[in-house]
Parts: sequence; C-alpha cells; structure tokens
Amino acid sequence: MGEPFVQVRNLVKIYETPTRRLEVLRGVNLELYPGDFAAIVGPSGSGKSTLLNMITGIDKPTAGEVIVGDMNITATKQRHLTKWRSRNIGIAYQFFQLLPTLSVIDNVMAPMDFGNVGRKNQRRERAMQLLEFFGIQDQSYKTPDMLSGGQQQRLSIARALANNPALLIGDEPTGNLDRMSAEQVFRVFRSYAEYGTTVLIVTHDRHLVRDVPIIYALNNGILERTTVDEIEKRRTQEIKRATQEWHTVQSQEVLQ
Repeated sequence: MGEPFVQVRNLVKIYETPTRRLEVLRGVNLELYPGDFAAIVGPSGSGKSTLLNMITGIDKPTAGEVIVGDMNITATKQRHLTKWRSRNIGIAYQFFQLLPTLSVIDNVMAPMDFGNVGRKNQRRERAMQLLEFFGIQDQSYKTPDMLSGGQQQRLSIARALANNPALLIGDEPTGNLDRMSAEQVFRVFRSYAEYGTTVLIVTHDRHLVRDVPIIYALNNGILERTTVDEIEKRRTQEIKRATQEWHTVQSQEVLQ
C-alpha cells in the first residue's frame, strides 16, 4: 500500500475566549493514501471545516502534526506554504471564496498563474475546458457576482481542479447544487481518486455519501470511522431524543 499521503497525528485545536475554553478537535488521527476517496460527516459546528483548515495549512493546530506528501504542514511557515498549496492542493469552498474583481475564467486560471503551472495559453485552454465541463463556459468573461449560487459553486470546484492537485479538498462542495449537478460533482471526485488523487470532503448529504468508500464521523471533537448505516442509526436516535424532549416540555407546560 505504501506510505499514506495525508497523515494527521493527535491533532488538537482549542479556542480560548474571555468566557470559555472551546476544544474543537480532541486528538484527531487520520491517514489517507493516494487514490483514497473519503468523506467526513458530522453536525454543524462539530469542527469539520476546522479540521480541513488544519490539513491544508490555512490554520495551525494547538497541538499535533499534519503531514501531506513530504511537507510537514504544521512545522512550515505560512509564507512557504502558500505557493506549495496552490500547486498541490485544490480546495472547493462552501462559500466559494472567489476573487470578485476577476472574470470567471481568470478565477480558474488564478491558481495556475500563482503556482506558475504550464504556459499562459495552456492555462487559458485548461480553464475553458473545466468551465465547459461544468456548463458555465458561456459565463467565462463575467465576474462572479453575475453568476447564480449554483454557478459560483461549480466555478469554485473548477478552480479547485485547475492544477490537477494531488490532494482535493471539498468543504460542502455540493451545498448549493441541485441533485443532478451534485451527483455529477461526486462522479468527478471519484474519477480523480481512481487516477490517484487523494480526495477528502465534508458534507451533510447522507444520500451522496453512500457512494463514498471511506466515511468518518466527527462528533465532540473525536474522529471515528463509520458507515452509512451507523450514520442513519445515529440520526434516528437524535430525532427520537429530540422528540421525547419536546413532548416532556409540552407536558410540563400543560401541568403548569
């Protein structure tokens, strides 16, 4: 099997506020190999996006270590990570993070330009191919604010794929897409994994995650391997518990 491409070891992230100490990640461990397609599920606020930020080096952990390929992310200064990240990691953000003053095609070309990947005419050709694949090539010379939410989501994914990254990260990458478009995106991610890219996404979509071979659940700062059946069982238990609590409150109000 060889060496894992992504190694997360005993990762801890604590936020200190004037009123409380919030431990978001509590000793998280994760190994992903080239060609792995993995998903992390969990409730809102469970730390999924925080974990992605640690893996991509956007944020630093309180303790622990992240290694991607031959790069020790946690031990490397941000100024050295930026260009490396543009060449090796593609990130499709939940809230797009598009460059508002650049055209659609220039947004896709931005990571290629910054990472100095390929010649300029090749970058434009690559960008247009991705826009065509996602059905927004006719929007190429508009600015992102002129696109719908779904189109901006597809643009964000196209940009993430621009440099054929070794690690592809998706933070709720299908949150603004209809079912058909979302399934298309997952097929793209799966095909990249089949060709050796390590793919890691976080999602709330229990329907789409059924086709993801590796699933983790993040709850209370702890990351554990899980299955779709276990996710459904946990969800059923949460609904049952919430319903019982509601009935208890209603009964108490009646008695008062």
